[in-house]
Amino acid sequence: QVQLVESGGGLVQAGASLRLSCVASGSTFRNYAMGWFRQAPGKGREFLAGISESGAFTAYADSVKGRTTISRDNAKNTVYLQMNSLKPDDTAVYYCAADGAFSNIANRANVDYWGQGTQVTVST
Repeated sequence: QVQLVESGGGLVQAGASLRLSCVASGSTFRNYAMGWFRQAPGKGREFLAGISESGAFTAYADSVKGRTTISRDNAKNTVYLQMNSLKPDDTAVYYCAADGAFSNIANRANVDYWGQGTQVTVST
């Protein structure tokens, strides 16, 4: 079992930056690929970014590529999502995810573990 706790969300103005954090516990963090998803009101949960177990490989959705960076610190059992140039369309609940295989991390149907989510609201 893996427990995931996100933090770092909040209310920001358009154009601002935000860094989300997700701390994992309960199992060996370095054995899991990690990812970030988001869900806006009335929409499905959308994959944003994923990172392999060692951090050597990353993947991004086209919607955030170029203004988002995923990283991890295995010594701190933490994965981060740095988001820049935020837009009102980025308003959503952001979820951390863990899976045993990097090849699965982009598919929300295959993710093994989810955090409870953190709200990000971007105002105009």
